[in-house]
Amino acid sequence: MIEVLKQQINGSMPPEEQLNRTREFLQIMALKNLFDQNAFENIAFTGGTALRILHDTRRFSEDLDFSLVDTKAYDFKTLTAGLIRHFKLNNLEVDCKPKMDKTVHSAFLKFPGILQELGLGAFAEQKLSIKLEVDTNPPKGGRLAETTLNKTYIFSVKHFDLPSMFATKLHACFFRKYTKGRDFYDLVWYLGRKVSPNLNLLNNAIRQTEKKALGITTANLKGFMLGKFDHVDFNAAVADVQRFILDKNELRVINKNALSALVSGMDWK
Repeated sequence: MIEVLKQQINGSMPPEEQLNRTREFLQIMALKNLFDQNAFENIAFTGGTALRILHDTRRFSEDLDFSLVDTKAYDFKTLTAGLIRHFKLNNLEVDCKPKMDKTVHSAFLKFPGILQELGLGAFAEQKLSIKLEVDTNPPKGGRLAETTLNKTYIFSVKHFDLPSMFATKLHACFFRKYTKGRDFYDLVWYLGRKVSPNLNLLNNAIRQTEKKALGITTANLKGFMLGKFDHVDFNAAVADVQRFILDKNELRVINKNALSALVSGMDWK
């Protein structure tokens, strides 16, 4: 498998891109194995990595995020054990300690030595990691879709539809406890595609985390977003996302003026 991974990268790529492409190949391997385990009977793919893999956005991502949509036969420990076996059968060492003591079940898939074998790290101790998270109590209202992918492997994934993923992204942009520039890069993509968010899901997410109802509607969504931009540290946002972007010029649209203009031009109905 190391030789296959080497085919994903070449010496002409910047080290940052080589690292991102290596991680993405491992993410796709993980998704294929989850498909083989029938995991998508229980979980739905969402978040920035879903946007990249399902819709070919131009930014790389780190984590694999899922929402629990059917509790029957769901077992996070079994899923992670299956992933470990899969990678080891492909001659890739992986460390993983699943955590299930919180609402969001999580596990870091850590690949020791892989960076050194690929010539991307000087020491065997350096590890490439992918974080796997399953929200076992997601807000209600997400709508599901299914997509068949042909990315090295052919498999299908159950996922939130675009309006629902947009709703979760809006919630992340404006209610995450810290600034994550990847959220705002994705926000530009949604606005450019003129996606209408699933407002039922957005309002339920706000009610769940903020313990209050804001009553976001198509009539007040623009005002809500424009007001929130006043409190965003866009310098921190750019610093966060830049290592995941190939074309650094795209960072120039992550600012209050550019985003405000996009929002003002939307015609949500």
